[in-house]
Amino acid sequence: MSDKVVPSVAVDYAQTGSSTKSNELGMRPMQERAYEKRGEQYLLIKSPPASGKSRALMFIALDKLQNQGIRKAIITVPEKSIGSSFADEPLAKFGFWSDWHVEPKWNLCNAPGEDGSKAASVGSFLNSADQVLVCPHATFRNAVEKFGVEAFDDCLVAVDEFHHVSANPDNKLGAQLAELIARDKVHVVAMTGSYFRGDAEPVLLPHDEARFETVTYTYYEQLNGYKYLKTLDIGYYFYTGPYSDDILKVLDPSEKTIIHIPSVNSRESTKDKIREVEHIIEELGEWQGTDPATGFQLVKTSDGRVLRIADLVDDDAKREKVSAALKDPTQKNNRDYVDIIIALGMAKEGFDWIWCEHALTVGYRASLTEIVQIIGRATRDAEGKTRARFTNLIAEPDASEEAVTEAVNDTLKAIAASLLMEQVLAPRFNFTPKAQASGPQEGFDYGEGGYKEGECNVGFNEDSGQFQIEIKGLAEPKSKEAERICQQDLNEVIAAFAQDKTAVERGLFDEELVPEELTQVRMGKIIKDKYPELDEEDQEAVRQHAIAALNLTQKAKEVALGNDDDESEKGNTAFTDGVRKFAMDVRELDIDLIDRINPFAEAYAILAKTMSEESLKQVQAIISAKKVQLTPEEARDLARRAVKFKQERGRLPSITSPDAWERKMAEGVAFLARMKAEAANG
Repeated sequence: MSDKVVPSVAVDYAQTGSSTKSNELGMRPMQERAYEKRGEQYLLIKSPPASGKSRALMFIALDKLQNQGIRKAIITVPEKSIGSSFADEPLAKFGFWSDWHVEPKWNLCNAPGEDGSKAASVGSFLNSADQVLVCPHATFRNAVEKFGVEAFDDCLVAVDEFHHVSANPDNKLGAQLAELIARDKVHVVAMTGSYFRGDAEPVLLPHDEARFETVTYTYYEQLNGYKYLKTLDIGYYFYTGPYSDDILKVLDPSEKTIIHIPSVNSRESTKDKIREVEHIIEELGEWQGTDPATGFQLVKTSDGRVLRIADLVDDDAKREKVSAALKDPTQKNNRDYVDIIIALGMAKEGFDWIWCEHALTVGYRASLTEIVQIIGRATRDAEGKTRARFTNLIAEPDASEEAVTEAVNDTLKAIAASLLMEQVLAPRFNFTPKAQASGPQEGFDYGEGGYKEGECNVGFNEDSGQFQIEIKGLAEPKSKEAERICQQDLNEVIAAFAQDKTAVERGLFDEELVPEELTQVRMGKIIKDKYPELDEEDQEAVRQHAIAALNLTQKAKEVALGNDDDESEKGNTAFTDGVRKFAMDVRELDIDLIDRINPFAEAYAILAKTMSEESLKQVQAIISAKKVQLTPEEARDLARRAVKFKQERGRLPSITSPDAWERKMAEGVAFLARMKAEAANG
């Protein structure tokens, strides 16, 4: 195993086995949670890959058809290959009152022809006696266009991989969904494993989203409840020259691996994808020919093992054969069937290979959603698989290249993705203001010595994977919507912040940065833009909750990674211990203290370990050259905070103060004064 890969995050889980156990109806915990809400007209299921969303939908759809007066269930998926997730299931065998059955002619994912050309079949289905149809998103869009939204009255429309929808008016499916919701005659179940879009567009407009009842099942609950998988590592590795020369430094042929090679248009690509695959195969060993039954490449390694490699990059009929072989249901539980899968656009969302231990991705992926989906390929639970990892192989920026700015941007985006994944994989934070009346909450473990009166306590519930953290001076959300965001959507906010280029650049490379410029001003702006309908107090409450979640994860990671030497001792408590240790070390956890932490400091420490010193200096120089000027909007925000400062201290912030944040606020006031004077002088 190479010592060059630095995991930027390693999360250990407790292996409780609970998330894979079924109840008397044959439902796993996530499915049971969703089924309890089966009476809701609009239901949104946010739950990780492999948690059983397709089956959860089957239970809900059958109940709606049998008991809720719904006449048809239409399930729509982004691409044909995912349609197989909704194939017949003998649910009664495991305790449910009915089996799931789709007439073969109504699974339009299996029908020949283009995805969008089957709209007429949807019309025939609506007039038939059958109740269930599965089709690609494109077919559904065309059918709504052809027959109008009223044709779907009293139907259940279930949208799988819901992050493909967006509130952008150019997104046809999003616009049609808004019309269906406005007419209010359908039931909608939306399902997603990554409820943030890589382009930071909202999936639904706030007034539509407010109508959905949400079922959330977190990555932490899912992975903590596995039987076999204990550790998940996520890391990036920088290389120079063609990636195919360096790939064996991070690829361990003894691990079941999916390699995603870069898109032909990306900087990392050599522009010859077929040659890249051949090169990887040559690096692995000696080619022995092709298995006639599956089309897999057979390669003999130096230690005499024969690897079975599925090549999904080739564009011809060979690929169809390999793809079909990978879907063979009789081989699903055969660990030795295939060793390495090499793909370009395939084998991402909805692709099910439980044995995958390593998702190795070359080149930066433009969408955070895509990264979450790729990581999801390795997070299935399978016997004998105790560790899984995701590695992103990224080209190190080379200052002599013209494309250096692009390379720097890719690096920053990879860091943003890594930060966000840490947040997604961590336990859930619930924050409360520390008050006189605060007391311990049932089911939470408060560490050695238990709950301490008069202090800010940190409690953890192992089963639900939730923290209960008291913070002095924390603003509480007032409206229902702000409360919902604080409880369910902090990762959405953090995703927007981690993708804010200015925030990442300055957080990593600006030596003169005052952290509050990011935690208060930048994060404040992002929240104003994202939730304009919230009043100022609620915006501030959301900001504080989001920055507390982000910074506590970073601090916990710092403590956990600092304990590398006694990793075996730490077990799955490293993250929890990290949060507790930080809370104890600072004597009193207050919001001002959290605002004074640079959210990117820990990411920089990891970058300094993985990137060559030379490259790091060049990147720093490129970013430092872009000195950031205050914008009028930021100055106004600083001035508002200066007014609050005056209310608390009885004086305005001073431009000569030894405190950097106070100086920054004073700068904002001076900047506004100059603007006003200039405007008055014409």
